[in-house]
Amino acid sequence: MKAEKALGRSRGFTLIELVIAMAVIALLAAVAYPSYTAYVRRGKIAVALGELGTARVKLEQYYADNRNYGSTATTCPVPMPSADGFSFSCSWGSTSNSQSFVITAGGVNSMAGYAYSVNHRDEQRTVQFDGAAVDAACWLKKQGDAC
Repeated sequence: MKAEKALGRSRGFTLIELVIAMAVIALLAAVAYPSYTAYVRRGKIAVALGELGTARVKLEQYYADNRNYGSTATTCPVPMPSADGFSFSCSWGSTSNSQSFVITAGGVNSMAGYAYSVNHRDEQRTVQFDGAAVDAACWLKKQGDAC
């Protein structure tokens, strides 16, 4: 008789157990997803800032060889880098006589709302962070950073 009862009883999860498990997974995902996206964003920012620094060094090397940062105001004498989520541009600085430059990294696609720059004096600036206009005299990398 015990064998009959054991065979008639089904094994597995009840509907309530499955719903509770799914609720726990959804809660964990709701907490983890924003952290993950912030982590990915900080990684893209770090790569872009590294590329800005590399481009600045290349322009300094060009200056050492040519005693100017380029002969025309329309093109940069060194190729601009590329990084996922950012586009880079080079322009004359405030003197506009090929003795200064500003390199800018502007966010595109998922990184829209971020903009950084560096000039011939290695003055690093954050122009836009997380969609808000800022004027920070350093490169902000995450929420809550300050110069």
